[in-house]
Amino acid sequence: MIMAILKFRVYWEDDESVYRDIVAKHKQTFLDLHEAILKSYEFDNKHDATFYKSNDNWQYGREITKEKYLKTYKVEPLIMNDVSIGSQIADPNQKFIFQYDFTKNWTFMMELIGVEKEADDKIEYPTCIRKEGLAPSQYGTKGIIDSRLAEMEEKYDLQPDALREGYGEEGEETDGDFSDSEEGSAEDTSDEF
Repeated sequence: MIMAILKFRVYWEDDESVYRDIVAKHKQTFLDLHEAILKSYEFDNKHDATFYKSNDNWQYGREITKEKYLKTYKVEPLIMNDVSIGSQIADPNQKFIFQYDFTKNWTFMMELIGVEKEADDKIEYPTCIRKEGLAPSQYGTKGIIDSRLAEMEEKYDLQPDALREGYGEEGEETDGDFSDSEEGSAEDTSDEF
Protein backbone atom coordinates (compact mmCIF):
# COMPACT_ATOMS: atom_id res chain seq x y z
CA MET A 1 0.00 0.00 0.00
CA ILE A 2 1.39 3.40 -0.98
CA MET A 3 1.63 5.85 1.91
CA ALA A 4 1.89 9.45 0.76
CA ILE A 5 3.67 11.85 3.11
CA LEU A 6 2.24 15.34 2.98
CA LYS A 7 4.47 18.30 3.87
CA PHE A 8 2.74 21.46 5.06
CA ARG A 9 4.17 24.88 5.82
CA VAL A 10 2.20 26.40 8.70
CA TYR A 11 2.61 30.19 8.92
CA TRP A 12 1.59 32.34 11.85
CA GLU A 13 -0.90 34.82 10.34
CA ASP A 14 0.68 37.87 12.03
CA ASP A 15 4.22 37.18 10.76
CA GLU A 16 4.92 35.06 7.67
CA SER A 17 8.58 34.73 8.67
CA VAL A 18 7.43 32.54 11.58
CA TYR A 19 6.51 29.10 10.28
CA ARG A 20 6.75 25.39 10.94
CA ASP A 21 7.08 22.60 8.36
CA ILE A 22 5.02 19.60 9.38
CA VAL A 23 4.90 16.20 7.69
CA ALA A 24 1.99 13.78 8.06
CA LYS A 25 0.78 10.57 6.47
CA HIS A 26 -2.17 11.14 4.15
CA LYS A 27 -4.30 8.64 6.11
CA GLN A 28 -3.78 10.48 9.41
CA THR A 29 -6.59 12.67 10.67
CA PHE A 30 -6.93 16.39 11.04
CA LEU A 31 -6.92 15.81 14.80
CA ASP A 32 -3.39 14.38 14.44
CA LEU A 33 -2.39 17.42 12.38
CA HIS A 34 -3.99 19.78 14.93
CA GLU A 35 -1.92 18.24 17.74
CA ALA A 36 1.30 18.43 15.70
CA ILE A 37 0.75 22.13 14.96
CA LEU A 38 0.16 22.95 18.62
CA LYS A 39 3.24 21.00 19.68
CA SER A 40 5.41 22.70 17.03
CA TYR A 41 4.36 26.16 18.27
CA GLU A 42 4.60 25.10 21.94
CA PHE A 43 0.90 25.75 22.59
CA ASP A 44 -1.16 23.73 25.03
CA ASN A 45 -4.15 21.69 23.89
CA LYS A 46 -6.77 23.23 26.18
CA HIS A 47 -8.88 25.20 23.70
CA ASP A 48 -11.26 24.72 20.80
CA ALA A 49 -9.96 24.63 17.25
CA THR A 50 -11.03 24.35 13.65
CA PHE A 51 -9.59 24.04 10.17
CA TYR A 52 -11.06 25.59 7.05
CA LYS A 53 -10.34 24.31 3.59
CA SER A 54 -9.10 27.27 1.58
CA ASN A 55 -8.05 28.45 -1.86
CA ASP A 56 -5.24 30.63 -3.24
CA ASN A 57 -7.04 33.77 -1.97
CA TRP A 58 -7.23 32.40 1.59
CA GLN A 59 -11.03 32.33 1.56
CA TYR A 60 -12.77 30.28 4.24
CA GLY A 61 -14.26 27.09 2.81
CA ARG A 62 -15.56 23.86 4.35
CA GLU A 63 -14.97 23.68 8.07
CA ILE A 64 -13.28 20.74 9.80
CA THR A 65 -13.88 21.16 13.53
CA LYS A 66 -12.63 19.44 16.65
CA GLU A 67 -16.27 19.00 17.61
CA LYS A 68 -19.59 20.61 16.74
CA TYR A 69 -19.78 23.93 18.53
CA LEU A 70 -22.85 25.88 19.57
CA LYS A 71 -23.15 27.96 16.45
CA THR A 72 -25.08 27.95 13.21
CA TYR A 73 -23.34 26.32 10.28
CA LYS A 74 -24.12 27.07 6.63
CA VAL A 75 -22.74 23.64 5.72
CA GLU A 76 -22.48 20.77 8.19
CA PRO A 77 -18.83 20.70 9.39
CA LEU A 78 -16.58 17.68 9.17
CA ILE A 79 -15.10 16.38 12.44
CA MET A 80 -11.28 16.33 12.74
CA ASN A 81 -11.06 12.85 14.18
CA ASP A 82 -13.21 11.38 11.38
CA VAL A 83 -11.49 12.98 8.37
CA SER A 84 -8.19 11.93 6.84
CA ILE A 85 -5.90 14.71 5.69
CA GLY A 86 -5.50 13.20 2.22
CA SER A 87 -9.26 13.17 1.62
CA GLN A 88 -9.30 16.98 1.63
CA ILE A 89 -6.38 17.51 -0.77
CA ALA A 90 -7.76 18.64 -4.12
CA ASP A 91 -4.83 20.75 -5.30
CA PRO A 92 -1.03 20.25 -5.29
CA ASN A 93 -0.80 23.54 -3.36
CA GLN A 94 -3.85 22.92 -1.19
CA LYS A 95 -4.34 25.53 1.53
CA PHE A 96 -6.06 25.40 4.90
CA ILE A 97 -6.67 27.97 7.62
CA PHE A 98 -6.23 26.73 11.19
CA GLN A 99 -7.80 28.63 14.09
CA TYR A 100 -7.08 27.85 17.70
CA ASP A 101 -8.50 29.30 20.92
CA PHE A 102 -11.53 31.23 19.71
CA THR A 103 -11.07 33.82 22.47
CA LYS A 104 -7.52 34.77 21.44
CA ASN A 105 -8.18 33.77 17.82
CA TRP A 106 -4.77 32.34 16.92
CA THR A 107 -4.80 31.93 13.15
CA PHE A 108 -2.33 29.95 11.05
CA MET A 109 -2.18 29.71 7.28
CA MET A 110 -1.26 26.24 5.98
CA GLU A 111 -0.04 25.33 2.54
CA LEU A 112 0.83 21.94 1.08
CA ILE A 113 4.42 22.34 -0.14
CA GLY A 114 5.39 18.77 -0.97
CA VAL A 115 4.35 15.15 -1.29
CA GLU A 116 6.72 12.22 -0.72
CA LYS A 117 5.92 8.66 -1.75
CA GLU A 118 7.80 6.92 1.03
CA ALA A 119 7.70 7.34 4.78
CA ASP A 120 10.89 7.57 6.81
CA ASP A 121 10.86 4.70 9.32
CA LYS A 122 12.78 6.83 11.81
CA ILE A 123 10.05 9.49 11.99
CA GLU A 124 6.88 9.25 14.06
CA TYR A 125 4.25 11.07 11.99
CA PRO A 126 2.94 13.71 12.13
CA THR A 127 5.93 15.76 13.21
CA CYS A 128 7.59 19.12 12.77
CA ILE A 129 10.73 18.89 10.62
CA ARG A 130 11.63 22.58 10.45
CA LYS A 131 11.09 25.63 12.68
CA GLU A 132 11.69 29.16 11.50
CA GLY A 133 11.23 32.21 13.70
CA LEU A 134 10.38 32.60 17.35
CA ALA A 135 6.96 31.16 18.16
CA PRO A 136 4.46 33.63 19.59
CA SER A 137 3.84 33.26 23.31
CA GLN A 138 0.41 31.71 23.73
CA TYR A 139 -0.46 33.63 26.90
CA GLY A 140 1.43 36.90 26.36
CA THR A 141 5.05 37.69 27.18
CA LYS A 142 5.21 35.42 30.22
CA GLY A 143 7.96 32.88 29.68
CA ILE A 144 9.70 34.59 26.75
CA ILE A 145 12.91 35.02 28.78
CA ASP A 146 14.14 31.48 28.26
CA SER A 147 16.25 29.49 25.83
CA ARG A 148 14.25 30.88 22.90
CA LEU A 149 15.50 34.40 23.66
CA ALA A 150 19.09 33.15 23.78
CA GLU A 151 18.50 31.40 20.46
CA MET A 152 17.18 34.66 18.97
CA GLU A 153 20.15 36.62 20.34
CA GLU A 154 22.54 34.16 18.74
CA LYS A 155 20.71 34.10 15.41
CA TYR A 156 20.52 37.87 15.07
CA ASP A 157 23.86 38.54 16.79
CA LEU A 158 22.38 40.68 19.54
CA GLN A 159 25.42 40.13 21.78
CA PRO A 160 27.32 43.17 23.08
CA ASP A 161 30.33 42.09 21.00
CA ALA A 162 28.35 43.09 17.90
CA LEU A 163 28.95 46.72 18.86
CA ARG A 164 32.67 46.30 18.19
CA GLU A 165 32.03 45.98 14.48
CA GLY A 166 32.09 49.76 14.01
CA TYR A 167 28.77 50.54 15.63
CA GLY A 168 28.84 52.46 18.88
CA GLU A 169 26.19 53.36 21.36
CA GLU A 170 23.53 55.82 20.26
CA GLY A 171 25.01 59.30 19.87
CA GLU A 172 28.60 58.03 20.08
CA GLU A 173 30.91 59.00 17.23
CA THR A 174 33.50 56.53 15.98
CA ASP A 175 36.76 57.75 14.53
CA GLY A 176 37.41 54.70 12.36
CA ASP A 177 40.27 53.46 14.60
CA PHE A 178 39.84 49.69 14.84
CA SER A 179 43.02 48.79 16.72
CA ASP A 180 41.29 45.69 18.13
CA SER A 181 40.52 44.38 14.66
CA GLU A 182 42.04 41.22 13.21
CA GLU A 183 44.62 43.20 11.21
CA GLY A 184 46.01 44.99 14.27
CA SER A 185 46.22 41.87 16.47
CA ALA A 186 48.88 39.28 15.78
CA GLU A 187 49.16 37.57 19.14
CA ASP A 188 49.29 33.77 19.26
CA THR A 189 46.22 32.25 20.94
CA SER A 190 46.90 28.62 20.08
CA ASP A 191 47.48 27.54 23.70
CA GLU A 192 44.12 28.94 24.90
CA PHE A 193 42.25 25.80 23.79
